Amino acid sequence: MAAAAALLGACASAPPGPSATVARARGLLEGSRSARGNVVLRCTPREAEVVLDGVPQGLCSDFEAASAALTLGEGLHSIEVRREGYWPYTTYVEPNGARTTLRAVLRPSSGGAAAAQAGDAK
Repeated sequence: MAAAAALLGACASAPPGPSATVARARGLLEGSRSARGNVVLRCTPREAEVVLDGVPQGLCSDFEAASAALTLGEGLHSIEVRREGYWPYTTYVEPNGARTTLRAVLRPSSGGAAAAQAGDAK
């Protein structure tokens, strides 16, 4: 009887089987994936530069399609949209596994070429 109890005790403390390990690994992977996300950009002007966490990424027009969205890792990120002759637009995004659309309309800075063009359009 003591041998049976020892055997049962050993089974109870045995490491989890492969299916439990695989399930745990899948859960960890899904959790890490869910923190990533994408941002589709809609900017005026379309030729404005996009800066992610201080690193230039390209033009807004490069990230207009959902298939070409700006990919973000987990955590909080700064996104700046800027163009000469305009006031920059800065926001902060935490993706949380989602895709979002960012709309940025840059305002002409006073006295610049963009302000003159905006005045011509009125």
